Amino acid sequence: MSAQDRRLTPADIIPYADYAAKRAELRKKLIAVKKNRRIEVGPFATFHFENYETMWLQVQEMLHIEKGGAEQIAGELDTYNPLIPQGNELIATLMLEIEDAVRRETMLKRLAGIEESISLEIGDARIRATPTEYEDRTTPDGKTSSVHWVRFVFTPEQKRLFAGGEGRVLLAIEHPNYGHIAVVSPEVRAELAKDFV
Repeated sequence: MSAQDRRLTPADIIPYADYAAKRAELRKKLIAVKKNRRIEVGPFATFHFENYETMWLQVQEMLHIEKGGAEQIAGELDTYNPLIPQGNELIATLMLEIEDAVRRETMLKRLAGIEESISLEIGDARIRATPTEYEDRTTPDGKTSSVHWVRFVFTPEQKRLFAGGEGRVLLAIEHPNYGHIAVVSPEVRAELAKDFV
């Protein structure tokens, strides 16, 4: 399967009982993969970079938890297929994780538009994140969601630089109320470069 046609189909989904029997093993196996698909930026923003495997497990988990059977599958595929990168992009779930409920409420009101202030820097090139096709994640009163999905679209040259390990790659949030940068480690770069294959 090439990166350009990675999509989950009903044929990829295993039956409820089969998944339940293998669930612990499958989840444990993916933890190792997810470790190098995760980047913390600042004190409470975490990016989880998605791929076919992470979305397959997410769909299986939703089916396992909600027990909607065959009728549920199409809706889950419609929800999660757009989060599978198609060869020229990286797609991440951004989670704003603030444990204290009062502080979380205050901060989310201060971070409206945060999904518009994210970029990857590779040498002199800057790739601005764009929100995925989901509905607006900010309420009319200006409170943002604690979960966002963002897409980074690469040119062929940017893909080459990223995958080749040249220079330094930074993941930045440049919001007026949350300005932080993280260096993308070689291990994470190597794992995410697989999304271009």
